[in-house]
Amino acid sequence: MRSESPALPPRPDDDPGLVDRFARRAVDLRVSLTERCNLRCTYCMPAEGLPVIPSDALMTAAEIDRLVGLAARTLGVRKVRFTGGEPLLRADLVDIVRRCSAHDVELSITTNAIGLANRAQALADAGLRRVNVSLDTVDPDVFAEVTRRPFLDRVLEGIAAAADAGLGVKVNAVLLRGVNDHLAVDLLAWCLERGHELRFIEQMPLDPGHAWDGATMVTAEETRALLGEHYRLEPDEAPRDGAPAERYRVSTLDGAPLGTVGVIASITESFCADCTRTRLTAEGHVRSCLFSDDEVDLLGPLRAGADDDVLLDTWRRAMWAKPRDHGDDADGIVHPSRGMSAIGG
Repeated sequence: MRSESPALPPRPDDDPGLVDRFARRAVDLRVSLTERCNLRCTYCMPAEGLPVIPSDALMTAAEIDRLVGLAARTLGVRKVRFTGGEPLLRADLVDIVRRCSAHDVELSITTNAIGLANRAQALADAGLRRVNVSLDTVDPDVFAEVTRRPFLDRVLEGIAAAADAGLGVKVNAVLLRGVNDHLAVDLLAWCLERGHELRFIEQMPLDPGHAWDGATMVTAEETRALLGEHYRLEPDEAPRDGAPAERYRVSTLDGAPLGTVGVIASITESFCADCTRTRLTAEGHVRSCLFSDDEVDLLGPLRAGADDDVLLDTWRRAMWAKPRDHGDDADGIVHPSRGMSAIGG
């Protein structure tokens, strides 16, 4: 964990929110609940999994509640998404959602949907509003190849249960060259038929094995070209408002409207200048940028008895040091030492 740079300009004292040196304001909080996952996606985790974080090092439901409450009441956070690893592996997930729903924020989770079929209604009743499901294909053989697990049927059951419970459903997909890129149109058709918004995400250098290679990444431009062979895509005129996805209206080639699709060009069409996100790792560390290795501990001071003012000041200073672009103030992309499942998407 690197310390805050002494060269930073002073932070303005009259702004209570999570602002940084580049005039960005964080209103969207991602909270990782665990590094554990029941899939082993090739671009995210090694086949053997990751070292387990001791349970007493993870934030408890009460600690998450306190930090989310501070973020919502004082720091200007409006949206909270619980991530992992796989948040459904937390036995107390419904309790966490119920506690945090009292803070007047929009609650969602990013999940692989395994086990969601049995918990979707309880999560909706507790105050959850949306699920973002990671699903790279609806072909069972390719799914097993990408995830190293034959669990597609459980994922699809979870998605259906979420929709039945009244939860909004978004699907996140990573295209891998020569693996599932030829199935992009099939996945979009599947989502359009069910009214789920699909977002294609460029593969990012967030694999713990550091095997990512930009030359083999399926770019946003290529993704749009693949879809354009079968559908008409027109940019959505609605304001992006800091969202990572560039949205497109989808219609048939002869103009019949079908729905929307998003493309998240994290690498080739950077949206860092409009970033509105802040993150807490499962161990309670502020991570202001997904690509940066800089983390600032909140859980240690919280457990040592720090009052709200100390925690708020620590969080604000961590965000003031947020790097400009892709983990650094210089051009280029930093490959962080921790993978996505350890950081929390």
